[in-house]
Amino acid sequence: MKKTLSRLALIAMVASLFVININLFASETDDRIESTAKESYVFKTYLKGDDIKIKSKDGVATMTGTVSEESHKELARETVASLPGVVSVDNRLEIRGKAPAIYSNAWLVTKVKSTLLFHRNVNATGTEVLANDGTVTLRGEANSTAQKNLMTEYAKDVEGVRNVNNEMTVLPAPAKPDEKTMGDKMDTMTDNMNFGGKTMDNKMYSMMESIDDTSTTAMVKTTLLYHRSTSALKTTVETKEGVVNLSGKAKNAAEKDLATKFVSDVYGVKSVANNMIVE
Repeated sequence: MKKTLSRLALIAMVASLFVININLFASETDDRIESTAKESYVFKTYLKGDDIKIKSKDGVATMTGTVSEESHKELARETVASLPGVVSVDNRLEIRGKAPAIYSNAWLVTKVKSTLLFHRNVNATGTEVLANDGTVTLRGEANSTAQKNLMTEYAKDVEGVRNVNNEMTVLPAPAKPDEKTMGDKMDTMTDNMNFGGKTMDNKMYSMMESIDDTSTTAMVKTTLLYHRSTSALKTTVETKEGVVNLSGKAKNAAEKDLATKFVSDVYGVKSVANNMIVE
């Protein structure tokens, strides 16, 4: 009898320790989810002006607070959802102020800016976007005619855009190699680096090079969502060390190729493996 009671006590103790370990592991995972989200490139770069609080319990992440616009709410959700250990996201974020009416001029301007934002081969932050009854006007500077044309192409692929009037000025071609000494060129490269039409210092360049996979995944998903041609795609996105893997279904080869093109031009993406199946 005593042996039986001892065995039962031992089993109960082992079971209790097992439960405690599981709870500790779950607690550590929740803490890691909350801290990793805040340290992600997306939160530190694009959402730094928003008031977002994250609380995770058993992998269910709840977001509360306020953001400046609808696109930030979606971006925050995609970022948190892409974190390891997250089971689901309860997005309770609210928009500060009154959100613009769908298809209004203000709504369209925000939509175009959000679509351009994560593309590295365009000058999104240095471009003025205007909208009037479905016609979008782009103003600013482009590094080349190719960049100007790419911005027109991207803007046309936004829901609600009927026409694009691109008034951007193409900057003069850079000086030929023999017009600068090697010392001048090295000084220019060291002091400043040109990225998407904007000048940034080495610190900013280093930050761009170290974009975490979670942020890359979130930016890829958001980009595909905002482009009219790929918004309906049911795509699974996974990123490992900058290599993006796309899976899911596409209506045709052209749609699949377009997804590859858009994703390849997103910050943090080194290469794209498109495994989507053409229906």
